[in-house]
Amino acid sequence: MNPKLYLVPTPIGNLEDITLRALRILKEVDLILAEDTRTSSKLLKHYDIPTPTESLHMHNEHKKVDHYAEKIMAGISIAYISDAGTPGISDPGYLLIKTCLDKDIEVETLPGPTAFVPALVNSGLPSERFIFEGFLPQKKGRNKRFENLLKEDRSIIFYESPFRLVKTLTQLRDFFTPDHQVAVSRELTKIHEENFRGTLHCAIEHFSKKQPKGEIVIVFSPRN
Repeated sequence: MNPKLYLVPTPIGNLEDITLRALRILKEVDLILAEDTRTSSKLLKHYDIPTPTESLHMHNEHKKVDHYAEKIMAGISIAYISDAGTPGISDPGYLLIKTCLDKDIEVETLPGPTAFVPALVNSGLPSERFIFEGFLPQKKGRNKRFENLLKEDRSIIFYESPFRLVKTLTQLRDFFTPDHQVAVSRELTKIHEENFRGTLHCAIEHFSKKQPKGEIVIVFSPRN
């Protein structure tokens, strides 16, 4: 197999949401780098993929990216996978990609799962133009980000922790209006998938009744 870096998207929940090409590459490369080898082992075991795996995540990538770039230059083919979805989208991967490109190492990115696309399409909100904000700052710069979004005329997409969901919805209500339209997708593709659509006021009431669990995607309608 050609010695280069392969970026392989993995399912965000349902293990069937992976392409045949992704499975082939994961079986054929010399090494798989994973954000968390314990999480990835479930997928690799499910599909009988025996390829050696090592961890590369946000806490060690600065120390290891040059090492793995040198391995590729020496003739080793490497695939990188995050815990779920597409590497580099609110996940580690950017530094490894940049390091490889800076060293003229070929990078091949496969198409595949990412949570914000199905959340947007399923929201019923305008999808022809949108802005993806990833995770909002937890403290510094958070209010400034909300102020900037007041000017936005595209649908807005966030990722959020279930523990901060109600707080974020409440802040959005304070900056916009209680009747502003929002969609919240939780546990996409999993058994307990939930898709809420309604006003900010109703969303706050709904998710205040019981602590939500799982991965959260918020789709916020553009200003009128």
